Amino acid sequence: MDKTSSQSILAQSLEGFAREKLDDLETRSLRRWLAETDRGEGTTAVRRGKDLISFCCNDYLSLSHHPELRRAAIDAIDRYGVGAGASRLVTGNHPLYEELEARLARLKGTEAACVFGSGYLANTGIIPSLMGTGDLIVLDELSHACMHAGSRLSRATIATFAHNDTGDCRRILEAERGKHRRCLLLTEGVFSMDGDLAPLPELSDLAREFDAWLMTDDAHGLGVIGGGRGSRAHWQGRAEVPLQMGTLSKAVGAYGGYLCASQPVIDLIRNRARSFIYTTGLPPAVVAAASAGLDIIEHDPGLAALPVKKARLFTSLMNLPQAESCIVPLVLGDAEKALAASEALFEAGFLVTAIRPPTVPDDTARLRFTFCAGHDDVDIERLASCLRGQGLERVETAP
Repeated sequence: MDKTSSQSILAQSLEGFAREKLDDLETRSLRRWLAETDRGEGTTAVRRGKDLISFCCNDYLSLSHHPELRRAAIDAIDRYGVGAGASRLVTGNHPLYEELEARLARLKGTEAACVFGSGYLANTGIIPSLMGTGDLIVLDELSHACMHAGSRLSRATIATFAHNDTGDCRRILEAERGKHRRCLLLTEGVFSMDGDLAPLPELSDLAREFDAWLMTDDAHGLGVIGGGRGSRAHWQGRAEVPLQMGTLSKAVGAYGGYLCASQPVIDLIRNRARSFIYTTGLPPAVVAAASAGLDIIEHDPGLAALPVKKARLFTSLMNLPQAESCIVPLVLGDAEKALAASEALFEAGFLVTAIRPPTVPDDTARLRFTFCAGHDDVDIERLASCLRGQGLERVETAP
């Protein structure tokens, strides 16, 4: 067999594998497709040639189109160019980073901060930098995929506790903590698919009792709760969270991830986190825009309060439990049913994506609604009316 024939057979084997897996996903209504979407200012979007009101975007304060962020990005390009050029430890640590990290630390109430290329890169870098073989990681079962990925990369022992169940968390700590050197307790501040808040005061007490380090992923808390300062601030001093991780790609309106912590911890992360050391720095325009977004959040707590206010209007109209954050799920169970409901909303002029496994647990496919500062109350009322017309007004939020 010549080399060309061998390559052809290998290609056929690979393509056959891919088709088999795709066919299986299609059969279970779990196949995903990219849908070209032109996001406009505020909450508007265009998909498949149709003008829509989006209720599935994480740009909670509509800052990605804000004139101050645009201006900051343009000025940064004019001065520093488009790309960072290299990793931050080589030549990619342009002067804008110092301002951004200082703003983050001030907003989150810590000594220092470290910015990563994305939230996913942050969690896959931070966790293995702190934990290793012989250590214990205890995390909420519904923590984001990147927290699970970072935990596996650490090679530590991993135990998951039932969602927001501090009793189950205590059970695990009582049984396992004494067998390990160090312990990291992981949770999301605001859960991305359910919109509920982690019980940080109780988890903080457990961390103190069992000599564990509490770390929160506050991707959906920053800029939205706690006067814009996030989930720890929401609890008004009742929770000690020495490791506050989050993203700049949601309420901040830009891109990137971060860790806010003490100066020694941040110095260690910069020396050990592989996803920091071996990744090109963020483009200067993105860093400048993120600083501008944080400035708005810091000085306009009234703006930060609007997304939750809008979400609570929706839950009131739908006879659902009052929203804790700007995220409200309608759990439909079946993936095909969620897709059909999403399409019906599309036809009515709303963009709401069906969220299916493995993003959420089996049999909990859902519509995930996100509410932004720019949503018009009239559009929220129309959305609720449309859902009631589909017979969905009594669907409960995820447990």
